[in-house]
Amino acid sequence: MSWAAPDDIFFSTSLAAYLDKKLLVLLRDGRKLMGLLRSFDQFANAVLEEAYERVIVGNLYCDIPLGLYIIRGENVVLIGELDVEKEELPAQMVQVSEAEIKRAQKAEKEEMLLKGTMRKRMEFLDLD
Repeated sequence: MSWAAPDDIFFSTSLAAYLDKKLLVLLRDGRKLMGLLRSFDQFANAVLEEAYERVIVGNLYCDIPLGLYIIRGENVVLIGELDVEKEELPAQMVQVSEAEIKRAQKAEKEEMLLKGTMRKRMEFLDLD
């Protein structure tokens, strides 16, 4: 008796439903990419057209244009279709330049590092 593994038909056909649609792709490193899905393969490698990275820091955001972008499937955590008509951000969100968002990211990273070092210094207190 021989057993053959089925092809990855179910996975590939589910991505086929998203062809030529605007998608949000969440990557393992936390980046959020948006664009039109133009192509994919059995490994979930994908090609986005008119792609951009949306960077959010607090109430600030910036859409950084990437153009035609190839995503390696192993880096994909989540793919979802965006409703073009409902793609609204909360009212408190403010769009800023790429330079401003990079400064905000750097400040946020430094703040997190400072919090981490403060926790290490206070471990001896055993507040739990």
